[in-house]
Amino acid sequence: AEFVRQQVQMGRASHIALVGPTAATVRDTMIEGESGLLKIFPKEERPRYEPSKRRITFKNGAVATAFSADEPDRLRGPNHSLAWADELAAWRYGSESWDMLMLGLRIGNHPRVVVTTTPKPVHTIRLLTEINDGSVHITRGSTYENSQNLAQSFMDEVLSRYEGTRLGRQELHAEVLDDVEGALWVREDIDKNRVLEFPDLVRIIVAVDPAATSKKSSAETGIVVVGISRDKHGYVLADYTIRGTPLEWGRAAVSAFHRHNADRIVAESNQGGEMVSHTLKMIEPDVPVKMVHASRGKQTRAEPVAALYEQGKVHHVGYLPDLEDQLCSWVPHEGPSPDRLDAVVWGLTELMVKGSRQVSAITPVSLTQANPWIPK
Repeated sequence: AEFVRQQVQMGRASHIALVGPTAATVRDTMIEGESGLLKIFPKEERPRYEPSKRRITFKNGAVATAFSADEPDRLRGPNHSLAWADELAAWRYGSESWDMLMLGLRIGNHPRVVVTTTPKPVHTIRLLTEINDGSVHITRGSTYENSQNLAQSFMDEVLSRYEGTRLGRQELHAEVLDDVEGALWVREDIDKNRVLEFPDLVRIIVAVDPAATSKKSSAETGIVVVGISRDKHGYVLADYTIRGTPLEWGRAAVSAFHRHNADRIVAESNQGGEMVSHTLKMIEPDVPVKMVHASRGKQTRAEPVAALYEQGKVHHVGYLPDLEDQLCSWVPHEGPSPDRLDAVVWGLTELMVKGSRQVSAITPVSLTQANPWIPK
């Protein structure tokens, strides 16, 4: 935000794009947030914000427009001399939105973009960090450098939990990590088979991996929506994983069921048994639920699904960064498999390993019904 302010006041930026993961995050963090554009100017220099127009007008006439990375096509056409891209690693349609932003960054004497993000090794960030022609400058900041602005209780909790871990290297020390040796999934397989659109799906299910408890230290309840097409390719449509009580995750699962016009909910019965089915039926008595039991080890169940990814038969619709982080960082025999991973394994096993022979008998679901997040 300070960089944008500097460029505006020096007359170097007249048309500015503000791009975040969603419209809400652009508004709440980049514009109205504690360190947002409206807060860093002195009162007499504060720009005028028109939320309905997604526009900020500065005192010297420069204009900034808010964009959501969820809608890449909105970035098609407008010209910009400066852009601020926030949390690039969390953009659902990362490559597409980034490409549209770059194509519009074409006016002024020195068009530039500043990216502020957690350094997750998603495709776009990895490409940027590999550029060494002088056009990309990388600044890293660790949590320690910002400790004076953070609560001591937060520092104590976060450092005790994550220092010395792989996640800590990413979140605390701003490292862009490579694939984990021994992991069943690799990012290259996910990236090369990623899609924004997909054919009619003949079956859609919501897969649930319930957590045993809902404490702050507990695992989350994995809730992932997956579908399969007539050519027997799998599509991971959405990740609604939450940490919450049985009532909260039950409502989230049922909501996902209706949102994607799914055929059924598939849930693991090892954690809670009948309680899981009872929770879902209590929220909606008629919702179709199938309970599955883990009679084999996690690695044995995960390997066939990982192989489908490697064969190019599973496609992520947009970016699902938290799920992809779990898939590409879990190494068998080195700790429990995480929630999102378990959910996607349950779902794709049901559709592509166990249920592959039943695909042809299911009525197709239209693309717009299946995924309401596809940009109009």
